[in-house]
Amino acid sequence: MARRPLAILVASTMALFLLVLASAGTLPASASSSAIPPNFDATAMSGNEAEDAIAINPTNPENVVVMSTLPDVVAGIAVAVTFDGGKTWTRQVIGTGGGDLGDICCDEQLAWDHFGNLWMVYLHNVNPDTVVALSTDGGLTFTKVASVAPTTPTGSNSPSNAQPKRERAGGNHFADQPSISAGANSVWLSYTSFPSTVIQAFGWSISGLGSFGAVSQLESVPTSAGRGDYGDTAVGPDGQVMVVYQDQTSGQGGSDIYTALDPDGLGPAGFGDPLLLASSRVGGFDYIPAQPDRSVDAEANLAWDRSGGPHTGRVYAIWTREVKNESDNMDIMLQRSDDNGATWSPALRLNDDQTLNSQFNPAIALDQTSGDVAVSWYDCRNDLGQGGSGDTDRMRNDDSQIWTTYSTDGGVHFASDFRVSKGTSNAADADSFFDTGDYTHAAFQSGLFYPAWSDNSNSTGDNPDGKLHQLDLFTAKVKIG
Repeated sequence: MARRPLAILVASTMALFLLVLASAGTLPASASSSAIPPNFDATAMSGNEAEDAIAINPTNPENVVVMSTLPDVVAGIAVAVTFDGGKTWTRQVIGTGGGDLGDICCDEQLAWDHFGNLWMVYLHNVNPDTVVALSTDGGLTFTKVASVAPTTPTGSNSPSNAQPKRERAGGNHFADQPSISAGANSVWLSYTSFPSTVIQAFGWSISGLGSFGAVSQLESVPTSAGRGDYGDTAVGPDGQVMVVYQDQTSGQGGSDIYTALDPDGLGPAGFGDPLLLASSRVGGFDYIPAQPDRSVDAEANLAWDRSGGPHTGRVYAIWTREVKNESDNMDIMLQRSDDNGATWSPALRLNDDQTLNSQFNPAIALDQTSGDVAVSWYDCRNDLGQGGSGDTDRMRNDDSQIWTTYSTDGGVHFASDFRVSKGTSNAADADSFFDTGDYTHAAFQSGLFYPAWSDNSNSTGDNPDGKLHQLDLFTAKVKIG
């Protein structure tokens, strides 16, 4: 959970639209279906759930686990587990202060390895460490296995304007927005160490269910201008590790997005110098009608193909751009690399709408059984301020839905966007400084894509707070291919 200060408070022609897409290098392929897939209110609990994590068990794709930060409570995160593809859910709140998980604050993320280990990273309210927990029973229970203290590397910069909204007790250093990725033989995570805003990373080996090695030595990732945050981690097919991040942690003037590579993972090489991926007009924090209090960042994310298919070794990066600074006209962009991030394809716009509205907080996932890749995001395209199913309040660009696209040919062509969320949500109606949070996630396994998002439409009829009040954690079962 990025500690940000609270906010104080046309359409183009089809010909032009096709020309823009063609200039990006491809045209969208036809979607397999325009029907909205089944939606599930995974948490179905009172209060707000935002900043969502999700993972699918590769040893049993009907086993899905979702988690969400609870911004309205002192400690704890919501967890929902299904073993039948979403038909039924086991729900609980963990990390309320008892047991070895401690008092969980936020920033939970998940990664499932091919042995069936479900890894969770999270932050405490008091302890400044980055904490790792493990589940070997499909997400029903978790045990803490590591707690790593952030440090300030010698010579790192500590910009005075990089302070987050809320400092946790427990020392001068604390972590922010960790991300986690599981490869064939290792798991890695990275996070930002505050107040230096330097990226740090560590990993460990895995060899079976419940069998794993010691945590590696903490590595500092070289960053441009000595700062970085709000990024992601990915493990490649040979155990190499990549991190992505944006360089601005304040203001609304834009940010540069960088990647850094550790070519041998748990080997001795360490992370090399950062390489510029893209420049975005989103960042540090952009306040938009759909996120009036929390704001959005560029939210760069990674997915690495380890499938053994024709595009094995290809890594994908997504991020958010703003067409004109402070226009709130935001798009979801994708690039791909076949040389460990040394070079990248031109940025491709994934949302194929013709509006000037916002798309934000994207999530990417890759199916390691096929190499197919899918992306989801919050999308305001249907909110023109004129009423209708995409507009809850006759105010333009402040209501969101979840939309998705996918590629089955290595990211060369993408299906036409299609809507996943049954309902339309309004974050301001949640009456929370948190809105939908800084990020969301998605999971993709065995042809099934599950995006996760925060939703107050009550489209499924089981949100205890009713329609357009507090946000519940939703997902959907999308069949790809």
